[in-house]
Amino acid sequence: MNALEVHALSKRFGGVQAVSDISISVAPGERRLIIGPNGAGKTTFFNMLAGAITVSSGTIHLFGRDITTLAAHQRARMGLARTFQITNLFPRLSVRENLLLALQAADEAAFSIGRPRSANRAMHVRAAHLLEEWQLTGIAERAAREISYGEKRQVDLLLAMAVQPRILLLDEPLAGLSAAEAVRIVGMVRSLPRDMTILMIEHDMDLAFDLVDRIAVLHQGRLIAEGNGDEIRGHPKVSEIYLGVDDPPC
Repeated sequence: MNALEVHALSKRFGGVQAVSDISISVAPGERRLIIGPNGAGKTTFFNMLAGAITVSSGTIHLFGRDITTLAAHQRARMGLARTFQITNLFPRLSVRENLLLALQAADEAAFSIGRPRSANRAMHVRAAHLLEEWQLTGIAERAAREISYGEKRQVDLLLAMAVQPRILLLDEPLAGLSAAEAVRIVGMVRSLPRDMTILMIEHDMDLAFDLVDRIAVLHQGRLIAEGNGDEIRGHPKVSEIYLGVDDPPC
C-alpha cells in the first residue's frame, strides 16, 4: 500500500487551469521532491493534498483511504502535516507556547473537561524534550516575533514534527535562508525518522536533490517528468521547459 496515491488530480480557478490531471504514487518512507518554475502549480497541488482547497476532479488516497473530500483537520488527524512558504506562528506567543498549542491541537482529548492534570504535565514534558532534541531550548521563552527568520523556519518544522506525522509536506523550507541556516534545516530534515514519508517543494536543487529518493517535475500544472536525481538532471524536457536551457541541470 502506498503512503500517498494521487489520481488525475485537477484544479481550476474560474477560467484558469492551475493543475491538470496529475497522478503520483509515493511509497511509505519515501522522500519525494516536487520542482518546477514559478506558476507550475506546486503550491496548489500541496494545498489540495492538505485539504486547504477543494479539488476540481481526481482523487487523493492516504494509506489506502480516500481523503479527497475530507477537511484539513481530518487529514491532520490521520497523520498528514505541513509547513508553509510563509511562517505561520503566533507572533506574540513564545516558541514554547506555540509548540504547546501544536501538541494540544494534535490531542483529541485536549479540550476535555475531565482531562487529568497529569496529561497536561506530560504535554509540557514532551515540549521540553522536543525543544532539547532539536536544540531550540535557547529560544524557547522568546516571543515568535522576536526570533530570526531562520529560527522561525526551524520552529515551523518543529511544530509539524510535534504531531508525529506519517506524511510531512514541506513547502520551500529553505526559502530566504542564509547558507548556514539552510544547512541547519537540511540537517533537521535529514534526521527525521526514515519511516516518515516526506514531500517537499524546493527551488534550491543543489541541497534538495541530496535529501530525496525521487523527483517530480511540474510545468504549467502538469507532471512532465519523474525519476531519481540523475534521471532528472539528464532529462531533456526538464532542461528545456524548467530551466529554459539546452544543457541539463547540474
